[in-house]
Amino acid sequence: MENVLRPLIVIGGSLVVTLLVGWLVDLLLRRADQRHHQVPLWGLLRRCRLPLQFVMCAALLRGSYDQAKLTKEHSAGVGQLLTLVLIGSTAWLLVRIATAIVESSYSRYAHAHRDPARVRRVRTQVALIQRVVSAIVGVVAVAAMLLTFPAMRAAGASLLASAGILGIVAGVAAQSTLANMFAGFQIAFGDMVRLGDTVVVNGEWGTVDEITLTFLTVRTWDERRFTMPVSYFTSQPFENWSRGGVQMTGTVFFHLDHSAPVEEMRDKLRDILRECPAWDGRDYGLAVTDSTPSTMEVRALVTAKDADDVWTVRVTVREQMLRWLTVHHPYALPRVNTADAILPPGSAPHTNGAEPHRPRASSRGRAVEPPRTGRG
Repeated sequence: MENVLRPLIVIGGSLVVTLLVGWLVDLLLRRADQRHHQVPLWGLLRRCRLPLQFVMCAALLRGSYDQAKLTKEHSAGVGQLLTLVLIGSTAWLLVRIATAIVESSYSRYAHAHRDPARVRRVRTQVALIQRVVSAIVGVVAVAAMLLTFPAMRAAGASLLASAGILGIVAGVAAQSTLANMFAGFQIAFGDMVRLGDTVVVNGEWGTVDEITLTFLTVRTWDERRFTMPVSYFTSQPFENWSRGGVQMTGTVFFHLDHSAPVEEMRDKLRDILRECPAWDGRDYGLAVTDSTPSTMEVRALVTAKDADDVWTVRVTVREQMLRWLTVHHPYALPRVNTADAILPPGSAPHTNGAEPHRPRASSRGRAVEPPRTGRG
């Protein structure tokens, strides 16, 4: 009877204590979250309930398994397995706690500061710190698991002796990976590019969607994703439209006839911008910036609070201005001259005594060939 009750008491007691402690901890964290709802840490720590229960259960079973006397011939293997589970669950718990602390700190910082640029910078740094902590905890946990095996402990001295050589070989073999890792730290703490920044890379306009220690993802306006090594942003030039502020100035170019009413276009531009919600009201302008023998270039200048809004303002101005010119001032649109060329003095056309052929001008100013008869 004792051989049956002892294992039941040991295993059942460990499970009951684990579930009870997990429930009590979750109850306390829930009440703390309700009392201090402005502090998100308590709610985030509730995610640690499952790894905490694994740690407690593995620790209780590891400490009392010898008292259960289930399988004496496999006690060493079972103890080794419980030790590995205890190390892995402890690493899992540490990662969850570190993640909760980091996310809580970022959330409080984001609520306390209204500057989007500073918030994105802290968010980038927090994300990379979280990944670094997870990687360090994982490496330490794997090393601790390996050291639980007697063969690995015996080989520890030789491994330490050859660590220098292995480090050099690994550094040469993983040169690009290490370069990307250091570039990731440089981006995070050098404030070069942040999550949510609007950038132009290789002629593609997009938003920084993800930053890791080795790669960076840019989401374009048409929902494509460019994944690039972070070392690119430390060695190649790129445009960061969010650097130093997110306010933007955009331009719209029109190629018009020389008779275009520039003053009336300025008034129309003002009316269009007043009805456009994306315009921030800071500035606008319209000026003739270039001229050719047949057309002139008119530039409209508009402002907006960010890159998305400046795009909306530009397309709105271009569309409504062209529609207005077409309806009210069609003569201002570019035209193709079809008048006969004036020959220089003393020159005669090669007509063999016949009257030179001249195309007739249509009502729209285009040359129209006279009707021909027969096959010739």
